[in-house]
Amino acid sequence: MDGFALLPAGTPPQDNGRMKILLIEDDSETADHICHALRAQGHEVEESRDGTAGLAAAQNGQHAALIVDRMLPGLDGLGLVKRLRAEGSQTPVLFLTTMSGIDDRVAGLNGGGDDYLTKPFALVELVARVNAIARRGDSRQPVTLHAGDLEMDLIRRTVHRGGKAVD
Repeated sequence: MDGFALLPAGTPPQDNGRMKILLIEDDSETADHICHALRAQGHEVEESRDGTAGLAAAQNGQHAALIVDRMLPGLDGLGLVKRLRAEGSQTPVLFLTTMSGIDDRVAGLNGGGDDYLTKPFALVELVARVNAIARRGDSRQPVTLHAGDLEMDLIRRTVHRGGKAVD
């Protein structure tokens, strides 16, 4: 079990409600342990083992949070998250990686990550961080506001009425 520590014996499940979490991790042993820990907390976990499939899963699913490795086959984790953010996704992202340099962490956070955890890690800390970013994600204001045929996109700072742009 290289790279992480198990949850302490008797760690109770969190009373935070069931969340759907997407794990994008290419190391099967690490992924298995993370899935086990999150499922023990009552969460539903969807898995992907490469960046291309992970991007598709993130685009198609309604996830409370994403856990993304930075070094993935196909599409790297940073590129994946940048694409999601460019598409308007606000799903909270926790980067989980061996890339531990300050420049790596800054690139991950500036590239759209909400949190950054380096390997090796403790599963109990991973679970706590996922719960924290998912809570923050739930409290975010809506990206688009609607009133009748008026639509305001708060991210793009655009307004449409009846489908037509308003200057």
